[in-house]
Amino acid sequence: MVTWSNADTLSSWKKLMSLKGMVSIKDELSGKNAAKRISDYSVKMGGGLTYNYAAKQVNEQILKTLSELAKEQQLIEKYQELLDGAVINTGEKRMVLHQLTRGQLGKDVKADGVNKRDFYKNEVKRIAEFADSVHSGKLLNEKGEKYTTVCQIGIGGSDLGPRAMYLALENWAKKNNTFKMEAHFISNVDPDDASSVVKSLDISKTIFILVSKSGTTLETLTNESFVKDFIKKAGCDASKHMIAVTSETSPLAHNPDYMAAFYMDDYIGGRYSSTSGVGGAVLSLAFGPKVFQEFLDGATEEDKLALNKDITKNAALMDALIGVYERNVQGYPATAILPYSQALSRFPAHLQQLDMESNGKSVNRDGAPLNYLTGPVIFGEPGTNGQHSFYQLLHQGTDIIPLQFIAFAENQTGDDVVIEDSTSQVKLCANVTAQIVAFACGKEDENPNKAFAGNRPSSLIYGKQLTPKSLGALLAHYENKVMFQGFVWNVNSFDQEGVQLGKKLAKTVLSGQMEGALKAYAGLLIK
Repeated sequence: MVTWSNADTLSSWKKLMSLKGMVSIKDELSGKNAAKRISDYSVKMGGGLTYNYAAKQVNEQILKTLSELAKEQQLIEKYQELLDGAVINTGEKRMVLHQLTRGQLGKDVKADGVNKRDFYKNEVKRIAEFADSVHSGKLLNEKGEKYTTVCQIGIGGSDLGPRAMYLALENWAKKNNTFKMEAHFISNVDPDDASSVVKSLDISKTIFILVSKSGTTLETLTNESFVKDFIKKAGCDASKHMIAVTSETSPLAHNPDYMAAFYMDDYIGGRYSSTSGVGGAVLSLAFGPKVFQEFLDGATEEDKLALNKDITKNAALMDALIGVYERNVQGYPATAILPYSQALSRFPAHLQQLDMESNGKSVNRDGAPLNYLTGPVIFGEPGTNGQHSFYQLLHQGTDIIPLQFIAFAENQTGDDVVIEDSTSQVKLCANVTAQIVAFACGKEDENPNKAFAGNRPSSLIYGKQLTPKSLGALLAHYENKVMFQGFVWNVNSFDQEGVQLGKKLAKTVLSGQMEGALKAYAGLLIK
């Protein structure tokens, strides 16, 4: 039987708290056994990826205790309960089914009068049929011309994940002849965002995807009206240029103003929706349904591996547990995501939402205050740009920030040049290698300004190349990592009440029914 307990009530947690500062990575990676540690502290992932944690501040004793914590807190059992349709989202009294959008794990789950496994599979099929009809020219605009561009209108999880996934695969698709349509994204309610995007498009050949689960999201509907005005001015019929991704009960469903509507439901959180229709529509239109299916297959492969109770064979679980050790035992305040791949330029932004919106909680699943730290601050930027930005603080600042490097042996385009006896890709890989060792081992110098203390922990996720399958596995890895950490901390990782208060107050401002600080601040900006 699964029980839900605060972490600090567990004997393994109390044991873990006594293991602070036991490991010097500097010693581990400077010694003669460095190569063996790097080889041993490694876990195979889905999609041909590998998670390496040799530069983390852990040893066999700490790993044994983390394994005990996973067992005592029943992390795998809770994951299985989630897959089987238990009400894991206690705040909203809902199931959590994003893994079901991409795989066959768990029992058949029935809700809203349907089998949810069949429901999600059918939506993937419907999206594929629509995309094929657009690509083949079966579906044309009002002038009898093919559509060439797609533009997604959404905010938060309706933008960050799909945008990051599109950018991650754009060059790969062009190289592998699966690039079908250019994609653009509008998210910010700032009119300059929508204006700059729409003015760059040939509206007559563009399909706009309006993404709103409820069909009432203020920013998204505002941008829809903005775009419709441009469509009208271009002499086009909006109903021939818009589709919706929404719930079946929203005002956008079964609406003649849209060419088609594809459905999601309340069991898929926005930040977990890239493998649902939210990501499926734009990615299938941009790259073709087969590419989207490969992306789903990579995620499913990683989901299956996340069921392994052996933490040395479960990358997501290992990553999660080491993160708990760093946050709660070592007291580190943040984690930096550092992809050495320009294709992943927006992946850190997606992970900011995924992690901080999920585990940025100070009460447990039952609403009781917690007496320990929960989710860290997440930030990041692609290498090598980041090296010329915030790495100074990472190397020599007063806070130690754990690092998560992501790198690939090959680039996506195949384009490269040899300068000073090495290619650009080799230089990129040399940089990530050097940074891991520099952070771990540091450098002694008589000049304190040039001395590096080292012992800055990092992990590395690496593979041959970023492909649809490896991207799906990478996404699922982080989704499952966040889930496991939420289980450890006994928080609800699947609601986001912290997002709601600002929205409600914004509506109050717009209504004009203000007083106090709201009225005073509004007076500074709204004339």
